[in-house]
Amino acid sequence: MPVSFFVTFFVLIVFIIYSMVSFPNCKINLGLNIVNKRNDGYHDIETVFFPIHLRDSLEVIEKEKFEFSTSGFSIEGESEKNLCIKAYNLLKVDLPHLQMVQMHLHKAIPMGAGLGGGSADGAFTLKLLNKKFDLSLSEKQLINYSLQLGSDCPFFILNKPCFATGRGEILEQTELDLSEYKFLIVQPLIHISTAWAFSTIKPLRPAKSIKQIIQQSISTWKTELINDFENPVFEKYPEIKNIKDSLYDAGAIYASMSGSGSAVYGIFKNENAISISFPDNYFVKTLFS
Repeated sequence: MPVSFFVTFFVLIVFIIYSMVSFPNCKINLGLNIVNKRNDGYHDIETVFFPIHLRDSLEVIEKEKFEFSTSGFSIEGESEKNLCIKAYNLLKVDLPHLQMVQMHLHKAIPMGAGLGGGSADGAFTLKLLNKKFDLSLSEKQLINYSLQLGSDCPFFILNKPCFATGRGEILEQTELDLSEYKFLIVQPLIHISTAWAFSTIKPLRPAKSIKQIIQQSISTWKTELINDFENPVFEKYPEIKNIKDSLYDAGAIYASMSGSGSAVYGIFKNENAISISFPDNYFVKTLFS
């Protein structure tokens, strides 16, 4: 065999040994109620987090010094505030022997969309480092670390459909099979401030819990499964309301804004073709459960 073959094979083996890759996925909110304003400034919510197969890519390689790079969607703000870096630093404080790494994050999940992409990246960093370096951190320990990164980060440690309360960190796994359906995710070029969105809400505990509603037929969700952020966001950004209306016009069984927006999703039967168009500068993606 030619020498080039052995060189290529050797490089591949070295890459496998020293590199590890994971694929942080996003989530949608099935309903979102703001039920209480807390004394610590946070809000108590109830929602169902549902994992969706739209993924970033996160690679970790052992290095002599820490490095972090990104590609894909541009990430605003200082890199030191990225949750991947924060996750590494959290572990490094308690585990000073943790090796230096080079991390590369490829962003395919749009930001400012209510899809939890940044939270997923932080949580998956914890899981990836735990696996790569045999840190023996339990699921509970990973959840405790992830909560220090953000309220919805613990969900991505479990990464299964969960009924979430408290700040979003109190999780109860729920049986929810949506395998008969596909999802159309649409995000316009609008960034919604989460702080502003919460400031518009008057907390109220609903008469019927989301936990109960999602166990009903999906045909009832249109009238009963509510996202409290929609009314103020739709009033300020009619373009987002138009997306939801368009999804229903195209035959969605259920459509909603995810989180505080600006992404909107529609749930369609797998066998049904979706005939709908949006401006070229929108992010539009069809995903299967």
